[in-house]
Amino acid sequence: MFRRTLVTSLLVLPLGFAHAAAVVGQPAPDFAVKDADGREVKLSQFRGKHVVLEWMNPGCPFVRKHYDSGNMPATQKETMGKGIVWLSVYSNDDEGWLYTKPGKLREWLVARKAAPSALLIDGNGALGKAYGARTTPHMYLVSPTGTLLYAGGIDSIASADKDDIAKATNYVRQAVNEALGGKPISVATSRPYGCMIKYKS
Repeated sequence: MFRRTLVTSLLVLPLGFAHAAAVVGQPAPDFAVKDADGREVKLSQFRGKHVVLEWMNPGCPFVRKHYDSGNMPATQKETMGKGIVWLSVYSNDDEGWLYTKPGKLREWLVARKAAPSALLIDGNGALGKAYGARTTPHMYLVSPTGTLLYAGGIDSIASADKDDIAKATNYVRQAVNEALGGKPISVATSRPYGCMIKYKS
């Protein structure tokens, strides 16, 4: 129990962070980033649609919690079925020893029946730093007009335990449903939790 608690506390990042963060209620930073197939993807090309941005890393136990349980793929499919664009982002240093190549990332997602609209490879970290992405996972929701509506964790229980998923509030699902229903986002910001992103220095 002590070991698990220690590891979790080291990987849940505090609110203070070196990179400036995108601000809820303000325009979301636009970007042009290559996906895993080498195609350029821009946020601006999705004007008129809600967009979820999800920072991921297969080596992170918090990410595996949500993928191995089926929670993240199910949330993807549910929201995308409502017309949402889902962009998964990998921002680890592309010259670091922890870097995972795009092909391996794609295989990992497919094995877990995940199907984001695109997998963005942010090897230089510019996209992650523009949003202030701190952890994997770290989640954002952008409105059809390009305004940031939500920024924070996937849900309300900061743990790597799959059993906590059923007890937690899925903030992304909640924000998407409220946005599509024309309602204000009841939880527009929350503390992200997970493994620290290894940005290129």
